[in-house]
Parts: sequence; C-alpha cells; structure tokens
Amino acid sequence: MPHLVLASRSPARLATLRSAGVEPDVIVSDVDEEALLADARRRFDPLEPADAVLVLAQAKAEAVATQVEEEGTSGFVLGCDSMLELPPASPRVPAAKRGDSWGGRGEVVGKPANADEARARWRTMRGRAGVLHTGHWLIDVRDADDGGTRATLGATSSTTVHFADLDDDEIDAYVATGEPLDVAGAFTIDGLGGPYVERVEGDHHGVVGLSLPLLRELLAELDVPWRTLRSTR
Repeated sequence: MPHLVLASRSPARLATLRSAGVEPDVIVSDVDEEALLADARRRFDPLEPADAVLVLAQAKAEAVATQVEEEGTSGFVLGCDSMLELPPASPRVPAAKRGDSWGGRGEVVGKPANADEARARWRTMRGRAGVLHTGHWLIDVRDADDGGTRATLGATSSTTVHFADLDDDEIDAYVATGEPLDVAGAFTIDGLGGPYVERVEGDHHGVVGLSLPLLRELLAELDVPWRTLRSTR
C-alpha cells in the first residue's frame, strides 16, 4: 500500500483524508510563503490566483519531499494551499480594507491577520460569491522497487462559494469564536462557518482544503489507483 505524507498543518485536510480511509503522516513545511509569492509575482506578473496557490503547494511539497527522502521514507508527498478570490470590492468598502489587488480583477485573501481584519472581510463577503482556489502538488518519492518515478505534478481546484448576507451582530459573533482567524478566506464550510455558506458550485472538498477527486486524478496520472491509498489500519 503506497504511503502518503501530507505537507500541511490543516486539521480539515487531515480529517478529509481520514474520512476517505487514508491515514497519512503529517509533516509541516517551513517555507516562507510571502517571500515565495513576492518572487513569483516578479517572475510571472500577473500571477493568477489559481497559479498562486499552486506555487505555494509545490514549494511545501518539495520542502517536505526533501526531508522524506533524507529519512528514507517511500511513498507520496502532497502539498496544498488555499486562497479566496473575491470580485472587486463594492463602493461601500473602504479601500484600506480591500486586501491585495491581483491584476485589477478583485482581491485574493488567505488567513486574516486579526479579528478586525476578519470582521472587515466578512462585511465585504456577505451576500456575495467568491472562488476558493486550492492548489495541490503531488511528488512521487517511492523507491524504485515500489515503482517510484520521482514524478512531480499538480493542479488547482476552484469552487464558487455563495455567502449568506450576515448582519453585523452575526459577523461579530462568528469572529468571536476565533475560527475565522485560522482558515483561508476567514470561513469554513465544515465547521462553525457552515451555516453562513448558502451553496457552492464545484467540489465542496476543495472548499475544505483538499479535493479528493482531484487527488484521485493526480494519482491516476501516476498509474496509482485511489483504492491502494486506503488504510487497512
């Protein structure tokens, strides 16, 4: 049975894999995300949101793959990263609250820095739709005897998320739980934020942070059936 190493500290990603019968090891990378994105913007201006998450996912996977290979572990390493893309902010939202502009098409946001930023973001998001992009990067670090190829490949899952039109009291109460501070886009669909997501268009697993169908497709490109990843423990 091939072994999977998840290069992410996200409890939601780990829970998603476990719910599908996969029991990975977790090794968190120490990549400097801001520096990586700054360099990528210089090289690939403009950097599309779907590509930005892929850049980060690849860097995380590569950093952990190096560690895994040094330890002599055989299997696969999966890196992931998520960001929420919102349309251009409405006139009622102050420019200082709009976040980073990407090519004039809107804004792309990760985790909020603090509660004030989370509240401002929800006031921008409420009653609107955004696209949650999750980059996936898979690296084959299996031994040659196990069919290893050292292949490296990735893809991005993009899902449209429609947010409920929350009032200020609802936003304040949600932010006070602390959950929005720990997740990309300042919301969850599988936790306390679930009632505030009216619907999604696309793979809901991608909104959680790891698209199981996309991971299955990446494995299939390496001629690895999904069923072989399921744990027998």
